[in-house]
Amino acid sequence: MGKVLDHTGGKRAESLPSGMIEGKELEEEVEKAILVCAILGKKRSEAEEHLAELELLAHTAKISCMAQVTQEREKIDPATYLGSGKIEEIAVLADQLEAELLLFDDELSPSQGRNIEKITKKRVQDRTGLILDIFAKRAHTREAKLQVELARVEYLLPRLTGMWSHFTRQKGGVGLKGDGETQLEMDRRMTKTRISELKKEIEKLGDQREIRRRSREKYFRVSLVGYTNAGKSTLLNALTDAGTYTEDQLFATLDSTTRRIPRSEVLLADTVGFIRKLPHTLVASFRSTLSEIKEADLLLHVVDVSHPTFLDQMAITDTVLNEIGAGDIPAILVLNKSDRLPDCIVGKLQRRFPEGVFLSAKEKKGTKELVEKIREMAELPIETAKIPFGSEKQLADFYKLGRVLDVRYGEEFIEVDFRRLRSKSSKA
Repeated sequence: MGKVLDHTGGKRAESLPSGMIEGKELEEEVEKAILVCAILGKKRSEAEEHLAELELLAHTAKISCMAQVTQEREKIDPATYLGSGKIEEIAVLADQLEAELLLFDDELSPSQGRNIEKITKKRVQDRTGLILDIFAKRAHTREAKLQVELARVEYLLPRLTGMWSHFTRQKGGVGLKGDGETQLEMDRRMTKTRISELKKEIEKLGDQREIRRRSREKYFRVSLVGYTNAGKSTLLNALTDAGTYTEDQLFATLDSTTRRIPRSEVLLADTVGFIRKLPHTLVASFRSTLSEIKEADLLLHVVDVSHPTFLDQMAITDTVLNEIGAGDIPAILVLNKSDRLPDCIVGKLQRRFPEGVFLSAKEKKGTKELVEKIREMAELPIETAKIPFGSEKQLADFYKLGRVLDVRYGEEFIEVDFRRLRSKSSKA
């Protein structure tokens, strides 16, 4: 049995037959929503953590979360996600709480979204759509705006059918081409054309990025990576006085910012944060921006060590890094916000992550130790090696050793200039 808390004073509303519902209040929000999550295999506590993160995303998008609904299932219902009976219960709850939006933690198929909207008469959105909306609001540079638009139209393309289904019902019969079908085909063609245009524009900007990258080759390049809201932009400001926008909310930074660490030949780049269930369309669209990470000599894996699930967030970051081809780049583990923890907990974590740097970017405590570690790695000498023709496979070994700076093909040998870097810090 579940319960709903009345937002005017804690009065209980009607109980529902199954699921868990808990009301929460957020002030000064625009749209009211109910959050929905299926529990498949994962523990209830894990589902609650997923919903807590979804609520933070909703808050970032100015959405007020009126209630949370979960249901334990063996598998997702292919037609309505939770089954039509449960969806009808959620529709009743939405009417009671005057919620206009149903927000699902998992990505819905186009048909699931259409069926749920048909049953509930409410607007339906999934986590992917919500993240895309947030990215659209936070993008400032032309490149970021184009990348987000590309991700959104690719997400929209298979969902166009539902937008024109009312026309096909009204005018299109079996074997006939009605106005709705004609409009749908036109929209699909226009959307595909727009996708092609966006890819070309992004490719042009990628060429400009490549020119900027070549101008920075003489520098030692460091990229900040990590889960969203881990404190990457705050750390960039602490190390470089960049003045980058920071806020205690998800995806405060989308646009890549690069600054030089004072009195050094080190460039430090801030990049977009990662998150659980990061939409694949976004990863693909932000390929050129994420190339900042792939081209780095060193990664600073920033972790909010005060977060109760920071180990999961570390694992998710590592997964995304592997997906974009940056999993083998040397990294320093930066355990941020350690000032929020008791000394005894910090001591235990220091024993678990002996090579990690514990600091507070906001208070600028521990940042000197981090800068020294970066400088030590940046000052490692550039070495040159010769590989005989016929042994080209050895070239891959140098990419594993560190950063390959130049490859020259002579008459008898392949010459490789590389900087040997220390191995990645322990993350387990």
